[in-house]
Amino acid sequence: MNNGTFLAAIDLGSNSFRLEIGQYDHGQIQRVDYLKETVRLGNGFDEERNLSLQAMTRGWDCLARFAERLAGFSTAQVRAVATQTLREAKNRDEFIQRGSQILGFPIEVIAGTEEARLIYLGVAQLLPQNSERRLVIDIGGRSTELVLGHDLQATQTASYRVGSVAWSMKYFPNGEFTEATLYRAEIAAQAVLDDALTNYPRSAWDKAYGASGTVAAVAVILQQAGFPAGLISRDGLNWLVKCLLRAGNVNLVALEGLKDDRRAVLGGGVSVLHGLMKLLRIDTLHVAEGALRHGVLLEMVERDAHNTDARDSSVQRLSQKFAVDGAQAQRVARVAGRLLTQMLPTSPDATSLEAARILQRKLGWAATLHEIGMAIASCDYHKHGAYILQNADTVGFSLPELQRLGLLVLGHRGKLKKIGVDFEEVGFVMQLLALRLAVILCHARQDPQDDGVSLSYTPTCQRYALTTSSAWVTSYPQSAHLLRQESLAWQRLPWRFDLLVQ
Repeated sequence: MNNGTFLAAIDLGSNSFRLEIGQYDHGQIQRVDYLKETVRLGNGFDEERNLSLQAMTRGWDCLARFAERLAGFSTAQVRAVATQTLREAKNRDEFIQRGSQILGFPIEVIAGTEEARLIYLGVAQLLPQNSERRLVIDIGGRSTELVLGHDLQATQTASYRVGSVAWSMKYFPNGEFTEATLYRAEIAAQAVLDDALTNYPRSAWDKAYGASGTVAAVAVILQQAGFPAGLISRDGLNWLVKCLLRAGNVNLVALEGLKDDRRAVLGGGVSVLHGLMKLLRIDTLHVAEGALRHGVLLEMVERDAHNTDARDSSVQRLSQKFAVDGAQAQRVARVAGRLLTQMLPTSPDATSLEAARILQRKLGWAATLHEIGMAIASCDYHKHGAYILQNADTVGFSLPELQRLGLLVLGHRGKLKKIGVDFEEVGFVMQLLALRLAVILCHARQDPQDDGVSLSYTPTCQRYALTTSSAWVTSYPQSAHLLRQESLAWQRLPWRFDLLVQ
């Protein structure tokens, strides 16, 4: 990455949308601009867990303003991540599809554990590098993330469905504060967070840090009241709870440092924070400068500078954990990659080359893990594999990436209709066909003799053709039979696959 390169991270949170723009300078990222808008996407759910049009429109309008600021940025310079609200929303695809068009860049929905990892990365990069064991907490609008780690390495991550927006709507719908409502909200939060006692005991960390919205807002209020800057103590939090009780209603709270955009979710945030500090025996919480968006920016730099990607490590970890046949996985990956190269158009355009590289990389992941379901049962192992991938704690991957990876694994054998997609995306179809053909050619679990086999693609008629010689067909009758069966499998789809023998 060249010095002076601009990078942008967008955090689509449940309460606020944030845009952080930085400039790369000799291994560091210097802030250039920061925009934040209170969107309250998380309070737009109906009874069916769908986001209302009004809530989505607020989000789209904000993204349009962000898009204006990002004019001139390339796709490689921008990453937008969405968190708990869009993890929950049944109609998230509607929001993401239009939102990505408005923004001009793809929006990724990340898993809660991935959000926690990126939060830790953002926090840790702005802390001294030492041997202390850290606990990092982030109370968001609809989820709370907890992380244990040291230096830049997160060792334990978790995400809990409790947050300032959700708790304010549920326990303080009219903004009223009483001892009973605050107590119920606090106990309910502790009930959700209860298993954190096992994974985040006091003996596991030396210092606790709090990141982002709720923590930052409470810290400012306490500082204005005379408490130490950058710290949240149990005494300070108890004082704040008493202030809320004296006011009786959120609209009557008169505290220096309380911003209007935080007022409506103050009760929920304070009750969750109070309950969490009691539960985990946190006497003092240090306010961190870093947050999710900083972690996203740092990972963009790390991927570029060191050619390292957490997703590669996750694929290898899953492969080892489920005892995948590594030799067969590598064999299928090599053949699938070669077939995909033959289908992709040759173009010197940098954008096309980058798109081809991404397709190859993701196909390699699918090939490496295509037999992961064998650990459960050999029968229907492709179905078991898809389930594992779509539900595993897989570091580095967004939820759409995991879904696509699972679909490739599900579709690498058997009927194609079961995948449940409309087969409109050319890149996905190419990946799927390359993987299916590679599995066929490697069916004997040996390196295939495919030197005389070539694959071509004709876009005008959406036709793929595998060309070989009659001598090859005679030498490898089982492979030829499986390829003819593969041709039949594609007949009911808008795409055509033919075996041509010359």
